[in-house]
Formats: sequence, structure tokens, C-alpha cells
Amino acid sequence: MSDLLFKKVDYTVGKLLEDIALGEIGLPDIQRPFVWDTTRVRDLFDSMYRGYPIGTLLFWENGYPGEHRTIGVNAKQKVPRLLIVDGQQRLTALYAVMKGVPIVDKNFQQRRLRIAFNPLEEKFEVTNTAIERSPEWIADIGLLWQTDFDQYAFVSEFLDRLARQQDLSAEARKRIPQAIQRLVNLIRYPLTALEISAQATEEQVSEIFVRINSRGRALNQADFILTLMSVFWDEGRKALETFCREAQHPPTDNRPSPYNPYFQPQPDQLLRVDVALAFRRARLEHVYSILRGKDLQTGDFSPERRDAQFALLQEAQAEVLNLQHWHDFLKVIKRAGYIHPSLITSQTPWSTPTPSGSSANGISAWTSTPCAT
Repeated sequence: MSDLLFKKVDYTVGKLLEDIALGEIGLPDIQRPFVWDTTRVRDLFDSMYRGYPIGTLLFWENGYPGEHRTIGVNAKQKVPRLLIVDGQQRLTALYAVMKGVPIVDKNFQQRRLRIAFNPLEEKFEVTNTAIERSPEWIADIGLLWQTDFDQYAFVSEFLDRLARQQDLSAEARKRIPQAIQRLVNLIRYPLTALEISAQATEEQVSEIFVRINSRGRALNQADFILTLMSVFWDEGRKALETFCREAQHPPTDNRPSPYNPYFQPQPDQLLRVDVALAFRRARLEHVYSILRGKDLQTGDFSPERRDAQFALLQEAQAEVLNLQHWHDFLKVIKRAGYIHPSLITSQTPWSTPTPSGSSANGISAWTSTPCAT
């Protein structure tokens, strides 16, 4: 048998949440858009409650065991040992519901993921106004895993409240506490993770992901680089995402904004411009390894080399997200004769169409200092 590129590790939900909170597992900022519908979150908890499997997680060792430093403004003090390749939405759903942490939805609105549970019918639903008013429902199951949760007092209060609305049989008084206990026990629900070795290349990780997840899209180089940014320069990834979000909506004040009617860039598109300016590479191939601090000749990794490469990326991104450069680029598009967004058929930053049908290099327009007008 050839050497395995992975190992199987068994977790409980509680252990996973603890490792995420400590920073052992790198769950990207929960304030990024959460793409699952709330009904999928409901179904996730329903499957766990009924003892069904919810799939295998896929992690990737980052190659820097034992390295510690503060990340962001939260309590995490570790550079994550494991990066999430597959399972981010499941873990975000579990963390947000069970820890009571708000998420940002696809419309960039902050809200809580609130899932309700009916102990008598053993049924889950997405919380709504009717459920909040009904004594038959626990309107927010996240309360059951808070540190100050008193299960005995909670069950007693629930039974008393329900008994004021309807007659409860002896069987119902027995079933309700049992159902609540079963729900609380989900913190011990078992999950299996495949942890890919740090020696695996991003191409191998992508191939593994596709082979074990037939419904998943193929991972690309930008996915890996953005994940790495979440670990070692989260402010940079946030800046990319904020810029893209603001490019889609008119500003609510008089401050300068990237908003425009022509382009609504995505973070991976802006990342390509970052990389082109920082490393003079038009393709993202090898950039992930470079940012990890890998010497492409010797194959050795170095935290010092990694930090130096991220410094180059940081310097380049400051130019890419410079609003003056962005506005100058947009002026070029308009003066070239593209007075309406319907005339532009591509959103890629690499080539911007001109009226003659040729292509102008979009990188120079985005990053020159300043762009010619």
C-alpha cells in the first residue's frame, strides 16, 4: 500500500466547537456570508437528533504545528493547525446555533440562526413569530448549550408553561424531559474527519475533495489562497470582501465608495490582481506554496519567508483597493465608449473590452499609480 495522505480522526460536536473557539481548527470568520438556507440548518439538527450520519469532514494540516500568535480581535491565540476543506457550512451552522453567535446572510444582513424544537412531537422548525408565542416549542435551542443553562429548571418551567395551556398526560410529562435530554446530548454527537497531511499539494487536496464529494465543485487555486489569508492575514481577506460588497450597493453616506454600475467583482477576481502586482504572476499556480513560505527549489517551509511574502501581498492589495485607482479605471471604461453596463459582457479584471474589439490590460488600469485618463 502506498503511503496514506490522510488519517482518520474521531470527534464529538463539543470537541469540534471547542477547537474552533480556541483556534485549533480554522473556521473562517463567521461574519462572512452564510450560504445555507435556514431549512438546511433545521434538517441538519433533525438528522443528528435521529441518529443519522451528516457526512465526513475534510481538514488539511497547515504544516506549522506549535506556532502561536494572536489572530484578529477575538480570544484565539493559535495559528490553526487544521484548515477546513469540506464541512465549513456544517460547522458554521453548528457553531452559530449552539454558541448563539450571529452570522451574516447572503444579503450581508447580520442575524441569528434560530432553530426551534417541539419536545412533544420531537420536531424541528425554523423559528418564526407563531413558534415564539407557542408554549409547545423551545423557540431557540441554542439556549440548551449555554454555560449557565440549568436543565432541571428549564424542563420544569417548560412543563409548567405547557400545562397552563393544555392537559398533559403522564406519558407526555415523561416524554418531554427525555426529548430535551436527547437534544442536549447532541453535544456528544460523533463526527469523523479526514485530516490530510501537510505534505499534500493543493492539487492533491482538490482531487481528494472532488473524489469524496460528488456534489462539490472543484476547488481552485483562489479557494486555497483565500483560506490561507483567513489564517495568516484575515484583515486582508475581509478587506477584499468588504470592497466587493460595497461595489454592489450605493453608499448610505457621502464617503467615497467602490460602487459602480459596471463591475461587481468577487474576492477571487481581486485576489488575482493582488497576486499579479505582488508576485508578477498572471496565474495563481504556485502562489499558495509561496504564501505558505515554501522555497520552490528546496521544498522547505519557513515562517519568516511566509511573513515576507504576505508583506508583499499586503503592499500590493493596498494599491489594488485604492479607491482613486478604482475610480480612474472606471473613468477609462466610460471614456472608451462603454456608457451602459449592458455593453460589457465580462466581469473579469484581466481584460477590459474596447470599442474596437481589442482588449486592454485591466491590471494596469486597476493598479497603476495613477491610471491615465
